[in-house]
Amino acid sequence: MLHQLRPLRKIVTKKPFPWQDFLAPRFWPSWLGLAGMRLLVVLPYRLQLFIGKIIGHLFYLIAHYRREIAQTNIALCFPELSAEQQKKLVKEHFHSVGMSIPETALSWWGSNKQLQKLLHIEGLEHLQTELEKGHGAILLGAHYTTLEISGGLLSLLQTTAVTYQDLRNPLFNQVMISSRKKKFEPVISRHNIRSMIKALKNNKVVWFATDQDSGIKNSLFVPFFGQLAATQTAPSRIAKITKSPVLPFISRRLDNAQGYQITILAALENFPGDNIEQDIIRVSQLIETQVRKAPEQYLWIHRRFKTRPEGMPKLYRKKPRRVKK
Repeated sequence: MLHQLRPLRKIVTKKPFPWQDFLAPRFWPSWLGLAGMRLLVVLPYRLQLFIGKIIGHLFYLIAHYRREIAQTNIALCFPELSAEQQKKLVKEHFHSVGMSIPETALSWWGSNKQLQKLLHIEGLEHLQTELEKGHGAILLGAHYTTLEISGGLLSLLQTTAVTYQDLRNPLFNQVMISSRKKKFEPVISRHNIRSMIKALKNNKVVWFATDQDSGIKNSLFVPFFGQLAATQTAPSRIAKITKSPVLPFISRRLDNAQGYQITILAALENFPGDNIEQDIIRVSQLIETQVRKAPEQYLWIHRRFKTRPEGMPKLYRKKPRRVKK
């Protein structure tokens, strides 16, 4: 169901984009890639996804290391599938990753009118109800391939603080941050817990995803698809400090270029509880349940099981180093 969108005040960014920092020749390929992404935005949406799917298929053919990671993850998490079914899911996943490229471009440079046509929202009333209580709200997402476009859609509905993780490419990283600052307020590094807490205490919405492997620090090993995965404890810890409700946030790409289903579930009851491990198990199980509904749209090219419990073997080979000429 398409909700009527409420008008939001325009977010004004104070700092201009630092073009002068990215004029060196080493950034020219990145500029070319960004130009290509920018051009995608003017194409019909269905054609954007078609081009994205082609990009994803090329990525599947040439990105051997990432393909191995996806194959390992899917074999671990879906042992009930035959080898042929697993291979099909890996290919579908790469197509989904490819489609995330024009989706990211839409989020960064698309107009509100373009985005509104693609938005199907369910459960917004849960968020509005919680904000009336004055403790802010945590929107708990996950790393779906629709992550960036779902943020653009969310920005149409509610002024939100968002967290980010720095990208390795400094130009893409700066473009991402600058683009997010036009839609979100504030934009917070995922390491800056203090700013997240401050935003929540000011009755803001904070949207973040904590389902990637960032090492054992501030993480616990809990089951995810039957495998022990190092899982961040931030949702429980931050909710306990701020007394903020935690609402699961789910985004899904609809078939036949129909747009995106954004679902906000009711706040988790009795969360956080007395046992932080049980809290994180609940979060992990919730994400797993949602991933199973559209498994190709989860980010399987991430090394989700990189950190291993002591004594357990590594699951991924080391990334081959590029030979410098």
